[in-house]
Amino acid sequence: MAPFSVLCVCMGNICRSPMAERLLVADALALGGTDADLYVHGAGTGGWHAGESMDPQAAKQVLSRGGDVSGFRARKLLTEHVDASDLVLTATIEQVEFVVALRPDAAARTFVFGEFGRLIRDVRLPLGLPDVYSRGVALVELADAARAGRAARAADELDDPWGRADAYFSRVADEIHATTKPLAAALFAR
Repeated sequence: MAPFSVLCVCMGNICRSPMAERLLVADALALGGTDADLYVHGAGTGGWHAGESMDPQAAKQVLSRGGDVSGFRARKLLTEHVDASDLVLTATIEQVEFVVALRPDAAARTFVFGEFGRLIRDVRLPLGLPDVYSRGVALVELADAARAGRAARAADELDDPWGRADAYFSRVADEIHATTKPLAAALFAR
């Protein structure tokens, strides 16, 4: 069985999406997850940082929350990244629109980060789903049904911390963790 694949998207792929990517992995590992169960990757809607390391302040937040920053390299979002993903989480509403313009068939599995976190609080996975992939696909379908065509809220967006103080990065990392922790818990519930 293929791993459940999550794509994290922001503007430059050096701050918000790398924090989301690496914090979700850390949360999954803490619950017994493996690479065979979950594949998390990221990209930016702009390619100007492609090949660069994670922003040092973003890396500091990931490390302070038990994540790993090694081997990270920013990349520009391509159609194949969306195609390879069961769930796409973006930092902003505008980035949802970018993803859906790139791949209209991804609309039902593309959410603003905070929107997805808000929606999954109220959904209950059916009992008996045999693996992480099945739980992930069901969770995305239930979250899409729960949003019922309503647009994401401005409050669902992750502010861009680039160039800001550590406290700003910390707040954004907290907002990311508010979604990655329940997502990992739903995927790896035993």
